[in-house]
Amino acid sequence: MSGLIIIVLVSAIIGCRPQQQAAKSNEQDLLYIQSTKHQASKKVIFLLVDALMAQAIDQGIQRQELPTFQYLIQHGQYYKDMVSSFPTMSVTIDSSLLTGSYPNEHHVPGLTWYSTEARKVINYGTGPMEIFKHGIESVMLDGLIHLNATHLNPQLPTIYEDLARHGLKSASINGLIYRGRTPHTLTIPSWVQGITSIPKEIKVHGPDFMALGALSNPLQGKTSLPKSVFRKMGLNSAYSIETLNYLIQANTLPDFSLVYLPDIDQQIHRKGPANMKDVKGIRDVDQQLHTMLQAFGSPEKALSEAVIIIAGDSGMTQILPSNENPVIDLPALLQNDHVLRPGKAVTADTEIVLAVNETMAYVYNIGQQQSLRGLATKLSLDPRMDYIAWKEDGWIYVKQGNSDRELRYKVKGDFSDPYQQRWSVEGDIDVLDLQVDYANYTLHYGQYPDALQRLQGALLSHPGDYIVVGAKPGYELVDRSSPTHKGGGGHGSLRHEESLVPLILCGTDQKPKHLRIIDLKPFILQLLIKNEGE
Repeated sequence: MSGLIIIVLVSAIIGCRPQQQAAKSNEQDLLYIQSTKHQASKKVIFLLVDALMAQAIDQGIQRQELPTFQYLIQHGQYYKDMVSSFPTMSVTIDSSLLTGSYPNEHHVPGLTWYSTEARKVINYGTGPMEIFKHGIESVMLDGLIHLNATHLNPQLPTIYEDLARHGLKSASINGLIYRGRTPHTLTIPSWVQGITSIPKEIKVHGPDFMALGALSNPLQGKTSLPKSVFRKMGLNSAYSIETLNYLIQANTLPDFSLVYLPDIDQQIHRKGPANMKDVKGIRDVDQQLHTMLQAFGSPEKALSEAVIIIAGDSGMTQILPSNENPVIDLPALLQNDHVLRPGKAVTADTEIVLAVNETMAYVYNIGQQQSLRGLATKLSLDPRMDYIAWKEDGWIYVKQGNSDRELRYKVKGDFSDPYQQRWSVEGDIDVLDLQVDYANYTLHYGQYPDALQRLQGALLSHPGDYIVVGAKPGYELVDRSSPTHKGGGGHGSLRHEESLVPLILCGTDQKPKHLRIIDLKPFILQLLIKNEGE
């Protein structure tokens, strides 16, 4: 789910209150984005499709409903098992994509997390009730300003910043993670200012061209885009594709463009991956991709002029229906502890703080009245719990739900995994479904892709005394006001259903070093910077 649900929610709150006519954009993006260097180089277009899954592509092609996907796969490379970030939530995944790192380096732990420095829960927009409880203004400021300015590690460059250092131009179209080196202005609608103290204009830094729905529309006065309150203020896939198509047809495409297509996510949340044939959004994406290829003049011309990359951000698991008790109520499991209520301030009495990211959650031991192991043991008693992990004495411990089975591991050991990462591993390797070759000192991953690094990434993503918990497939975790997806789809956790996403590469015969989302940034830089030197 995109953190930009906050703006959609505000639209819903205001209802159909008439909008004032937007002022003509004072952005100068179009003057600067067309590269004056390397005109013979191929541009790179990256289309990040929220919740796109390989099974949806394969089933749609089999039903002859996705001719554009079929064309691109036939004329490119198609991988079904690229490993996403963890937690499998959009802001964390996008941060990993743009920085080439997991949360232990980029410092964006999830869609919601607890800041020990601010002594508050950071929430970028997990659902309507939680947004109300945490405060609309607080959620908007965190999502629109602090996420990019301070939460995303300022010492870790994004791909936009790296490209700028090489004199290359870039664009972000509806990307929530947008930090770059070029100044931009987000314009807040007057009716939002009416219920908050957020200023009319917010200064931010992004890539050379930055479109973010109605908040930053460089094409205002040049073309009409779907950005009304009825169209999520421009935070929709049609806006994204129409903006991209304008740049292509105007011959102002920058060296690199990231285009975010958000629409499928909510449909799969409602229907679930088991009912993929009913998800109209995948057919809409196919048509949108068709218009993009035609904007070049023809599909053949598109692939001769650009490298086109299409990827999902996370998968989803099917959540069981209501009558099968799919919701794990964390406050109920911790009923003997003083658990902070959503939106309330931490006090001296607070013992536990929850930050629930659908099928994964951070559980913070604020009061330290008990050990992390004791807290983990308490939560592991629920048979619907998949794993519980925590840091202790330089090791990461992972306990299997409803079991005494336990594993511990740390970096720089004797065992090498498929990504040339080395680990010390002790205990029951089945807890994370590891396959270990003791003779050759190698290990491989099963149900939990790149589990050791991704789990460590979450546990080292921010300061605090906390554990990470994940629900078994079919179940989801909740706090008192968390949204639920009974009978639909959920994500957030570590398992392959939520972690493996498709990757389509067209216009190049190169591929990333490894099939992980963190390996895409160096791959893209290699494509562009290699071209730069030609």
